[in-house]
Amino acid sequence: MKKTLSAALTAAFVIGTASTTFAAANPFSDVPAGHWAYQSVAKLAAAGVVEGYGDGTYRGDRNITRYEMAQMVAKAMAKNPTGANKAELDRLAAEFRDELDALGVRVSELEKYADKVIWTGKIEYTYESERTDPDKTGHKHRENSNGYVFRLEPKAEVNDHWTVNARIDAEGDMKDDTTTDFSLVRAWAEGDYDKFNLKIGKFEFCPEPEFGLMWDTEISGASLTFGSKWQFNATAGRLSDDKVGTGDLENDPSTAVGLGVQYDQGETGFFGGGAWYYLKDDDLIWQKKNGNGDKKANIWTANLGYKFTDMLSVKGAYAKNTKANIEDYSWHAEVDYGNYDDASEKGQWSIFAGYRRYGSNVSFAPTEDDAMKGTRGWVIGASWAPFKNIGLQAKYFNGKHITGHGDAEKLFGRVEFFF
Repeated sequence: MKKTLSAALTAAFVIGTASTTFAAANPFSDVPAGHWAYQSVAKLAAAGVVEGYGDGTYRGDRNITRYEMAQMVAKAMAKNPTGANKAELDRLAAEFRDELDALGVRVSELEKYADKVIWTGKIEYTYESERTDPDKTGHKHRENSNGYVFRLEPKAEVNDHWTVNARIDAEGDMKDDTTTDFSLVRAWAEGDYDKFNLKIGKFEFCPEPEFGLMWDTEISGASLTFGSKWQFNATAGRLSDDKVGTGDLENDPSTAVGLGVQYDQGETGFFGGGAWYYLKDDDLIWQKKNGNGDKKANIWTANLGYKFTDMLSVKGAYAKNTKANIEDYSWHAEVDYGNYDDASEKGQWSIFAGYRRYGSNVSFAPTEDDAMKGTRGWVIGASWAPFKNIGLQAKYFNGKHITGHGDAEKLFGRVEFFF
């Protein structure tokens, strides 16, 4: 895409400084007062969008590179245009996203001037097939599901440190041709200060250090994280009642509190830590064999991993509920190889293999999409991005039920389109 410098700067003038009404002196020796672009070039120079060359010339008849155009887009963006000018500049920012990134000017940083709300999201199609025989009857129960989720994730800048965020989902069942209305799944404010992060509202509750061993859900409350290589976290709030226990005795939400510390060396090396979580919910009566649980859970966790390169890592995690005496612990371990990261680049891929044991009184809503609560066994999986922002995932689990020792098997597949 070639443009002469004069044409490109005239376009930048229209979208970035069209509202400028002051008279400006032209600093460039090769743009005389009678030149057709004199006023535009003068205003652009006064606004700081163009600088010219060291010898005081403008060189308006020279073809420019995409990187030079990206620099002008960045400077025009900082002028915070409005209306039709802003809309046109948004389109230019999208066109020159790669060049802006290469110049160290992140489009995400510029977008806070271009629009108050940034919208991202995805649509995902998921197929799951479970074959289970919990009580060793010799007859496997088969259950298939084929659904999709359309997700919107708006984010708005409040100031240099605070943002407000949300997740809005609509779900559908392709087999029965049903679709839910959009629902507000998450909504929180987040303050980010160097080594200090605070979340308030309804946000993700999936403690990453445990690799999703216990929860993949939302918590309504607050979370405070402090540190860099060493990070300390405190979280407290309420969980939806259907996320804890199996008895469904009450419709009241669960009380949840968590304290943890983690260490990460960086791109390579060791990472790990530990945490403690407290839960209170009437459904936790089912964590005892005789059904006489005290409606509380104390869960202690530990995790450890090692990153050999940016492609190869091993990790494992363990969790124990000291208030339960049935299915009272969980653990898993896996080896990962590849560079897949939400299909952000074409050709990304990864494979993994591991073992999982998900005790139902510890892993209330585990993150992983392969093993089921109350099962143990081996799992393998792979991810691939055939095109940018399009991802494919496949996972297979084969094992046993922890209680009853019957067979358990699951096949999982997903296609994701990010935007």
